[in-house]
Amino acid sequence: MNTRVTDTMRSMRKAPRQRRSQVMVDVILQAAARVLAKNGWSKFNTNEVARIAGVSIGSLYQYFPNKLALAEAIRQQHLDAILQVLAAATIEEGELIKRIERLVEGVIAVHLINPSLHRVLLDEVPLSERSAHEDFEQRYAQFYRQFIEQNLQADAFRTSIAAKVLASAVEGVVHDASRRNELDSNELKQELQKLIHAYLESKQGDKIATPE
Repeated sequence: MNTRVTDTMRSMRKAPRQRRSQVMVDVILQAAARVLAKNGWSKFNTNEVARIAGVSIGSLYQYFPNKLALAEAIRQQHLDAILQVLAAATIEEGELIKRIERLVEGVIAVHLINPSLHRVLLDEVPLSERSAHEDFEQRYAQFYRQFIEQNLQADAFRTSIAAKVLASAVEGVVHDASRRNELDSNELKQELQKLIHAYLESKQGDKIATPE
């Protein structure tokens, strides 16, 4: 089971500024993702990443002080991809069922890019403090609130609660399926779509008591 470590242990030394350095960092991260997915966290090391990337260990350390920083950068790429999916899902095009399909298919597709890597990130790499992804958490929550607002007439309190429930449901089902290597199941995708649709349909007309 993964543990939690402080932000300072996993921060990049500096961000690449020039095109050449950006390309090198991308190559390093691609190599790191391959090594991490193949070897797991316990056997993941910077020397092998540098060798696979074809760069010196000194060049790697210019940007990544340790393997935690590499893993964090890989995790950030995954989070950025999730935000892109959510942004697409909140485009008001098509009927409700089509928007739900776009949401579910997009989230699953992101997690199918490299399932082995995602399982390692989920279960082996030490967790970062919540503050490390504060911007992601805020945007993530906002996208789900927007999705609810587009498909459910509700006050702010109901919208906030429904968004949290929906986000937790999608995340829980997808992460559990990833751990079980079942993400490519069409049946699972269809059942998750039905779950979301049934939940939103059930909320129409509900009256949730707001706090006094």
